[in-house]
Amino acid sequence: MMDDRAQCFGKARRVVVKVGSNVLTASQGLNVEVLHAISREIHELMAAGLEVILVSSGAMAAGMRRLQLPKRPVEIPQRQAVAAVGQAGLIMEYEKVFETFGTYRNVAQVLLTQEDLANRKRFLNARNTLNTLIAWKVLPIINENDTVAVEEIKFGDNDNLSAMITLLMDADLLINLTDMDGLFTKDPRTTDDAELIPEVQRITRKIEALAGDIPGALGTGGMGSKLRAAKKTMMAGIPMIIARGTRPYVLRDLFRGENLGTFFVPGAGRLRSRKCWIAFNLKPKGALLLDGGASSAVLCHGKSLLPGGIARVDGEFSMGDPVNIVGSDGSMIGVGLCNYASVDIRRIMGKKTVQIREILGYKPYDEVVHRDNLAITAEAETF
Repeated sequence: MMDDRAQCFGKARRVVVKVGSNVLTASQGLNVEVLHAISREIHELMAAGLEVILVSSGAMAAGMRRLQLPKRPVEIPQRQAVAAVGQAGLIMEYEKVFETFGTYRNVAQVLLTQEDLANRKRFLNARNTLNTLIAWKVLPIINENDTVAVEEIKFGDNDNLSAMITLLMDADLLINLTDMDGLFTKDPRTTDDAELIPEVQRITRKIEALAGDIPGALGTGGMGSKLRAAKKTMMAGIPMIIARGTRPYVLRDLFRGENLGTFFVPGAGRLRSRKCWIAFNLKPKGALLLDGGASSAVLCHGKSLLPGGIARVDGEFSMGDPVNIVGSDGSMIGVGLCNYASVDIRRIMGKKTVQIREILGYKPYDEVVHRDNLAITAEAETF
């Protein structure tokens, strides 16, 4: 509904803007003209009193232009080296345009890996640093630290990174600028009768099927990765919009109420920061499969997970590790931090809490996963 969109933009005070590779890429590398145009619009938002955080792709394009490479390298060390060269050029272009402004003329480069946000102390340090930059009226420009990132510590793409930053900073809105006008019923690049979907209230399997994972020449994320990012923000009660970044004055027009792009309506609830961290930043070490009663109790009635409701344990993990919580039908319920190691859970699963001490010889907790350490990512009507 249009009221949802107008209300979200009207109330937004802290905004994350993500600019994709295909927006910032020209035939000869970095599209400086578009970069400068978006920078001017971001400055306008900051001058109007909004707090803005920028997640910017483009390091690969800038590096290829600087090194005069005809195409993107295939080998990982070469790609990381190109990104290292390009990151310097990318931030220099942002500095160049922001230095022309009378106010809000400072920018800061922040490079992160997924590991930085998976570690609770580094997660909080990153948030404190970004909050300080915002308080100083400095624009944080965030990108993945491609030079050191390997598969185990990669965000995967900047769509995912922008969603993680939105949750990290408790932002009010995520604007994802891409080379398309939004989500379409079909791929508009290959089909003439494709229609723009102006609003998405729930990301169903049908919606997911509309998104083809077709990345651009320099990007790593297609429309599928944008939907995965939207899923995270919607679960956390934060709206996201996909719009064309090459459209002149796209940010200005969005905040003026223009019906642009595809608007993803946020969920009714808003996950607290710590539960967002558990749900989206940690890599589960295993899984707990619940029976029907426990599935309903945890998902629909806000209960902690007791040993009696566990039907199966997958994987090997230690006390305090994150695990997937899986319903009796095999669907994901959420992610939780375990009070017991997998070897002990296998001994007490299906048992009553009063039996834990007798079986294990100790009982630090009644709950295998306490509600405070359990982040629900499914919808209650699943069961």
